[in-house]
Amino acid sequence: MKKLLTLVVCLIMMGGIYAQQHLTFKGVPIDGTLKDYTQAMKEAGFHYEGTDDGVSILSGDFAGYKNVMIGVYTLTSCDVVSHIAVIFPSNSTWSALQNDYEHLKEMMTKKYGKPKDVVEKFTTYVGDDSGLRLHALRDGEYEWYSQYETDLGTIRLTIGKGTSYLTGCAALIYQDKANAEIVNNSAIDDL
Repeated sequence: MKKLLTLVVCLIMMGGIYAQQHLTFKGVPIDGTLKDYTQAMKEAGFHYEGTDDGVSILSGDFAGYKNVMIGVYTLTSCDVVSHIAVIFPSNSTWSALQNDYEHLKEMMTKKYGKPKDVVEKFTTYVGDDSGLRLHALRDGEYEWYSQYETDLGTIRLTIGKGTSYLTGCAALIYQDKANAEIVNNSAIDDL
């Protein structure tokens, strides 16, 4: 009986060691169904806006910014949360947009260390003109991101198009390594 109890305890401990770990967002592991994760985000203080095509939309305050939008993503065929997108408020000047990006980059670097990959360039000539930079942003003539790697996944800070003409916004995309693999395998099964 003592040997059996010892074996059971060892198996439980090994199960805990090999249990899948996940990247976290707001202290919540990026794991589970869309419904369960959305509930966890509501409990973390976000307001539920609705769900559309496998994406749950929430809003709230995050990292010192007010009125950010949060997208929680799954595939319909595989109801496992794999990544979270955080869209910060839009800016109508390049300097304000770049200030948000640099501020977030500084905070991310403090938390996760030096980014693994950084690309911050325009693919067309814009000089220092804020208006031309926003036009290049609107036309997709740029690459602007810092990517952070952890053992549990990746986090990409980027600049994207804003909510209205000639605006832009900073965005963070958290991708859980384990669940991204599950989603990818599900997609491969479709082929």
